[in-house]
Amino acid sequence: MDYVVCIQRTLDYIEESLNEQLTLEKLAEIACFSPFHYHRVFQAIVGESVMEYVRKRRLTFAAERLFYTDEKVINIAIDAGFQYQESFNRAFKNFYGVSPKQYRNAKRISGPLHGKACLNIKLFPGGHKMEPKLVTKPAFHIIGYELKTKNEDGQNNKDIPEFWQQYMRNQLGANIPDPIHENVELGICTDFNPETGEFVYLIGMEVKEGTQAPAGMVYRNFPELEYAVFTTPKANEESFTTSIQSTWNYIFTEWFPQSEYEHSGSIEFELYDERCYGTENKQMDIYIPVKKRR
Repeated sequence: MDYVVCIQRTLDYIEESLNEQLTLEKLAEIACFSPFHYHRVFQAIVGESVMEYVRKRRLTFAAERLFYTDEKVINIAIDAGFQYQESFNRAFKNFYGVSPKQYRNAKRISGPLHGKACLNIKLFPGGHKMEPKLVTKPAFHIIGYELKTKNEDGQNNKDIPEFWQQYMRNQLGANIPDPIHENVELGICTDFNPETGEFVYLIGMEVKEGTQAPAGMVYRNFPELEYAVFTTPKANEESFTTSIQSTWNYIFTEWFPQSEYEHSGSIEFELYDERCYGTENKQMDIYIPVKKRR
């Protein structure tokens, strides 16, 4: 399956339908993906979430119409997919820092102007080929600490490293009662809301079912799923983060397009164990739930 062609088809549809109701489910159907898989692939290839991209394109379209035409603001708002002028005014001011009227009265058009995405990405660039292990992980139970964040404007890329630093600096793992695996910590992404880009990130350890979570922590259950497990290339302390990010990118821009699988759920996680200790030859595992493509 040519992922670029599939995503490009939805980008073209978005441009033709900015004034219509655009949902993740509809766009996923056009791409011939399941909604969650489409959400993750779009983000990997385009660089931002689907609905965040739609929002920015609508507001850019509105900004250009405000500046270059004398059309009524309400008409521009409707053409940009907003049902009410009040919600349009609020979204516009949050994005541009001024009201639509103030923007129209300005002497020049100004940013942020978000153009249509140009997919010049080359999938399958070759180089290191990473074959995952396919494993069925039984249902498991976690106690840990959770953070609510979103992938809008890279917010999660700032929040999650800070969350890990706080966790390690304060040795919070020592407070988790009776972990099944000592020194094995999971960083779990779950409770995704593709419409808003919000999700929960949980740092924790596996425990027995029913273990009581101390104050300030959460207890979560996760079902049995089949996972593709990717092990990052060995890296030193300085390049470890880059190695992890490169592996995530590889999964969605190289492995998935060439495989017979797609993302199957709303949980994915990173596993950190003794291989992460020290400053050389650091590795970790990324677990992605998968199912065979129809």
